[in-house]
Amino acid sequence: MAPGKIASQAGHAYLGAFLRCQESNPLLLADYLKDFPGTKVCLQAKNLDALLRAQAQAELFGIPHSLITDSGCQNFFNGQPVVTALGLGPANEQTIRQITRRFQLL
Repeated sequence: MAPGKIASQAGHAYLGAFLRCQESNPLLLADYLKDFPGTKVCLQAKNLDALLRAQAQAELFGIPHSLITDSGCQNFFNGQPVVTALGLGPANEQTIRQITRRFQLL
């Protein structure tokens, strides 16, 4: 993906996780917002299976998350829907590292 496309997909993932947290755990979100803008890290997965395993772990640990599937407009991915990003958090550092430690910085 081009850098601009990566940035937009990361933005979708962040906002999706943020909104899920707002619905499911507003106290956690309020705590996260006390240290605005908070920590955000962009990591890369080697393949879709790694991303889906991270999503399953987030579900297991109760971490707000948002899996992003690009709609597949004709300009990207040959017009086919493609999973592009996973937003995680907010969450405490020790818990989220159990999921993210296998990924490299983007």
